[in-house]
Amino acid sequence: MLGEAFSDRVLAWFDRHGRRDLPWEQPATPYRVWVSEIMLQQTQVVTVVPYFERFMARFPNIAALAAASIDEILEYWTGLGYYARAHNLHWTARLVRDRYDGEFPQDIEAVRELPGIGRSTAGAILALACDQRHAILDGNVKRVLARHRAIEGWPGTTPVSNRLWRIAEELVPAQRVADYTQAMMDLGALICTHRDPHCLACPLQGDCKARQSGRQHELPAARPRKRSAVRNTMMVMIRTPSGDVLLQRRPPTGVWGGLLSFPEVRNEQECIAWCEGLLGVAPFNIIRWPVVRHTFTHFHLDITPLQVSVECRVSRVGDDAQYVWYNRNTPRGGLSAPVKQLIERLYAQEGATDGPHGTVRQTG
Repeated sequence: MLGEAFSDRVLAWFDRHGRRDLPWEQPATPYRVWVSEIMLQQTQVVTVVPYFERFMARFPNIAALAAASIDEILEYWTGLGYYARAHNLHWTARLVRDRYDGEFPQDIEAVRELPGIGRSTAGAILALACDQRHAILDGNVKRVLARHRAIEGWPGTTPVSNRLWRIAEELVPAQRVADYTQAMMDLGALICTHRDPHCLACPLQGDCKARQSGRQHELPAARPRKRSAVRNTMMVMIRTPSGDVLLQRRPPTGVWGGLLSFPEVRNEQECIAWCEGLLGVAPFNIIRWPVVRHTFTHFHLDITPLQVSVECRVSRVGDDAQYVWYNRNTPRGGLSAPVKQLIERLYAQEGATDGPHGTVRQTG
């Protein structure tokens, strides 16, 4: 067994235990693999599968994706998070349509030049869809290689990453590259897991240095801990008796880029001035809801929702087209997870005069 090449053992395990029912494998075209790889960045397979299937039903090819509006794409992306990925998909689809006549490029350097596609993602697309000999180094593969070779240090540092890349490239076989690439991802996801790795089921257990030294739980080294900053904001939630909710489109870049969100203010007094200046009407009460915390990769966002009551819907909101009246029966555009949840709570009240354990402030 130990005499067999690394890739032979991995492929033999894959033939018996690998995942062959993933939707982007049927068929594994460059377009489908590309979309799946972007969705799988920072997101688990079990979460991605239903999103991928809905996305493919609506955008079955690059032409459909390129022709769609970013609002519609964000609507199908809502809940997956990391919304810059959706913007990059749209941008890339248009570049492929205009630069490559709608055919996804099959040159590694051309693929790496496309928005949102790095070295590992480019390699995965061409390996899985075209069986080209390229290495990948996603989180699962980093973990397998770091344990097998007992590579010290956090893989996020340049020296450790470079060392892992050299190993990954050396190990890619000349044949069955697509199967090997999927096998390495499966091995990390199913066997060489972050917690409680199943070493006795691993085809690499015989010469895995981490297992030999009992350091499976130490390798790879964890990212150095850094205390997350906390940011604060207040969100103005205006809902009319007919069920319309006032939302504002966020800038195309930054947090929740391009999504619809609640307008933000610094305090209740600014909220009153905002309503009078933008809507032309003063709120007759403001209900402060309990703080909702949403956690991003590098910081926490503490949201104080303000439920604001106005006499009637205002047909024109200032002179800015960025404001829209949103209705759950006729949704328009994508929503971030906390905004979607707050809207659902607003609708759940069905005319209640108090928010969820909120504090009422009369303003008029």
